[in-house]
Amino acid sequence: MSLLVPLFVLLPLMGAALTLLLGHRSRAQVAVSVVTLSATFILSAVMLVAVDAGTPLAVSVGGWPLPFGIVLYVDRLAAMLVAISSIVLLAVLLFSVGQGAADGDADTPISIFHPSYLILAAGIFNSFIAGDLFNLYVGFEILLVASYVLITLGSTESRIRTGTVYVVVSLVSSVVFLSAIAVIYGALGTVNMAQIAERMDEIPPNVQMVLHIMLLVGFAVKAAVFPLSFWLPDSYPTAPAPVTAVFAGLLTKVGVYAIIRTETQLFGNSDLNLVLGIIAVLTMIVGILGAIAQAELKRILSFTLVSHVGYMIFGLSIGTAEAIGATAYYMVHHIIVQTTLFLAVGLIERFSGSTSIVRVKGLLAAAPLIAVLYFIPALNLGGLPPFSGFIGKFALFDSAATVGTPIMWVGIGAGILTSLLTLYALMRAWNLSFWRAGDDAPDDAAEARFGYLVSAPAADEQGERRVIPRVMTGAAVGMVAITIALTVFAGPLYEICARIGESLLQPISLVELVDVEQST
Repeated sequence: MSLLVPLFVLLPLMGAALTLLLGHRSRAQVAVSVVTLSATFILSAVMLVAVDAGTPLAVSVGGWPLPFGIVLYVDRLAAMLVAISSIVLLAVLLFSVGQGAADGDADTPISIFHPSYLILAAGIFNSFIAGDLFNLYVGFEILLVASYVLITLGSTESRIRTGTVYVVVSLVSSVVFLSAIAVIYGALGTVNMAQIAERMDEIPPNVQMVLHIMLLVGFAVKAAVFPLSFWLPDSYPTAPAPVTAVFAGLLTKVGVYAIIRTETQLFGNSDLNLVLGIIAVLTMIVGILGAIAQAELKRILSFTLVSHVGYMIFGLSIGTAEAIGATAYYMVHHIIVQTTLFLAVGLIERFSGSTSIVRVKGLLAAAPLIAVLYFIPALNLGGLPPFSGFIGKFALFDSAATVGTPIMWVGIGAGILTSLLTLYALMRAWNLSFWRAGDDAPDDAAEARFGYLVSAPAADEQGERRVIPRVMTGAAVGMVAITIALTVFAGPLYEICARIGESLLQPISLVELVDVEQST
């Protein structure tokens, strides 16, 4: 079984090469991309069942002994995130195919999009299964190259500008991460995460703290943790709708995943839990206050994305097995729901020619299906029972109350407030864009009616209305169905996440796993 682990990276890379060779044969490229991502999902589901019933899988690429070999490692968390990522990537791919068929691939040139998209998938999967820090860094760089191509598709001025900011910020993060890797290798003689954990006590506590902070800062930029989240709200909304959806759902979670790995495996006895708790509170509150101040749906969702990363950091700051399990569950919830909301907003943009809640109105009567596709994940993200958002938040708050320190109670209060304000921001958008009658609030009365919203960024944006292909609607419907499934099957999923929390705080030696796999 372990010999199949490299396929998580090899399949998307081979698919990218094949789609590049196929050039402008769009149907063949679509078929290759769909088959590749479907195969990855099936493989990850099989491995999730295998590792959940047994032990994690590890393989040293090329058969090199540790610490020289590149170790790929699949446990419950890695397999689950690869499976969820495959579903999201496949749904967004179908959404983009529909958009390209309707628009002539103006926004997503197909000869470039498919290879870049599969390379992005390879970078995501490589990051999730990396067993050493340098391979994790390689995964980040694969992501960076592919994401820059995707975020600048169409080569408009705004996309090039925001893409440049995105790359510069990511490069700074990468320099910090690479510097930390160099210091770790100089101090411990390895970059393998399991070996680092075994040798960490050999270096002085102050050096451990420096390494801890360097890694945390590098990953916090990629996860959009406050105050290092300034780049996100301006970068994501300018990209094509499919790209924005997949970025919002997955890219920040790669940074969160890296924080989870290092906090639980390398720095399990951390002295930074209080700091993480404070950062989590600030991330939640600042992010959601930014969302309330926006009048454009993609910017609203980008700020809510930042605020809800705070819940995951809060779970890490609690530090118990129950909290880590709740964090894993909330990650899965947020990946699916955030992606679904961005797809729904993409449909709104095509139908109305705008995503400004000042301009868009009357959609409930004009497009009732789109109204449903927005409303269900909006309630879920807001945390109303019985949705998965409520389940994840309740589990986090329950774990924090069990610890009972002052910062935990502050975090619970901030989390409840953030949830209420998320619901307010999304339902205000619903009221103005869907519930408001189409002939209500003429443009000359907009300032008096909407106050500060008319001066918010992109509040007056109005573009061309376009036909919505059935494939795009079908992809969004499928994602909404998955958000509902997160609630219906919350019990089995949460049980897996609970086992994830327990296993992450009791890491297994990769050296022993690799030796066993090589001997068999």
